[in-house]
Amino acid sequence: MFDDILSFIRRLYRKPTGFIPLHAPIFTGREKEYLCDCIDSTFVSSVGKYVDQFEDMVCDFTGAARAVAVVNGTCGLTAALGMVGVKPGDLVLTQALTFVASANAISHTGATPVFLDSDQDSLGMNPDALRTFLETHESTKGHIAACVPVHILGHACRIREICDICEQYGIPVVEDAAEVLGSSYDGQHLGTFGTFGVLSFNGNKTITTGGGGMILSKDAELGAHAKHMTTTAKIPHKWEFRHDEIGWNYRMPNINAALGCAQMEKLDVILKDKRLIASAYKAFFEQSTEATYIDAPKGCTANYWLNTIRFKSQDQRDTFLTESNDAGIMTRPLWTLMTDLPMYVNNLNDGLTNARYLAARVVNLPSSPRAEECQ
Repeated sequence: MFDDILSFIRRLYRKPTGFIPLHAPIFTGREKEYLCDCIDSTFVSSVGKYVDQFEDMVCDFTGAARAVAVVNGTCGLTAALGMVGVKPGDLVLTQALTFVASANAISHTGATPVFLDSDQDSLGMNPDALRTFLETHESTKGHIAACVPVHILGHACRIREICDICEQYGIPVVEDAAEVLGSSYDGQHLGTFGTFGVLSFNGNKTITTGGGGMILSKDAELGAHAKHMTTTAKIPHKWEFRHDEIGWNYRMPNINAALGCAQMEKLDVILKDKRLIASAYKAFFEQSTEATYIDAPKGCTANYWLNTIRFKSQDQRDTFLTESNDAGIMTRPLWTLMTDLPMYVNNLNDGLTNARYLAARVVNLPSSPRAEECQ
């Protein structure tokens, strides 16, 4: 039924047979050189030159005042929420259409996630839903300590509107920017609008450190405190172990950062190829009657982490998922809504009309950068 789409994907990746993954990392730079250097130095754990270098590279690329390398994005979000004052018993606003890590990070602080609806265009948090909830929320039902909007699949949510609304209510914003390294809105890198933003470098992201994440701060002093807190709040000293706060051991190992430095050196060419792939998908689906390509919203320069299409019905979506994966072309739906998971089924939500519509119809397509284009 969908042979034309599957044939196009195989032509795009120049692979007439065999498995095509959803998003695989590429290692066409100095990864092995830096890893061997790290091993030879014996500094493979949380101390070493590559951690500092990786933080500086990400800081320079994103324009953040400070970047703090951490062991993964979930821990980065947990720390960032703690840094803005989220405490057990608080409420934190986020969206139901997201990867489970967004909600889990909130839960790890002892707070309770509240799930708001998504925007049809950006797939991220809907500012109208946010405003409506805040206008009708009764303070007796819980203190709202933070808001965690999620930039979905490389696209910007309506982050300026969200930050403006939250500022009116005195609510700090922590951006879940796990999927948007290389994406910007009106020329400003995503993850630098709120008090903090958090990137992910999981194996399926635009660049990878195997595991890992990065906290971005637009305030250098606050960023320095995040670094202190995520490295066990240890007071610098040549030999003594003294700690002045209850911190986290969320340090990224030097060996992971070595991989990240090599990946950052290739980021521009990776992004260039991913945007070429996105342009090809967009042109193909402009001529297709079977599905609609979901492009970056106005004002967003996207990294196109995952290219995304929307079918007219859930039946069409399910048929395509079956046919594509049976043919060795990996595709996937969006995540199960958080409110449909057993641990969050009773959490407060606003009905999630758009989120349910999107979750039933959207499919992610293979979006790996092509190694031959990224030499």
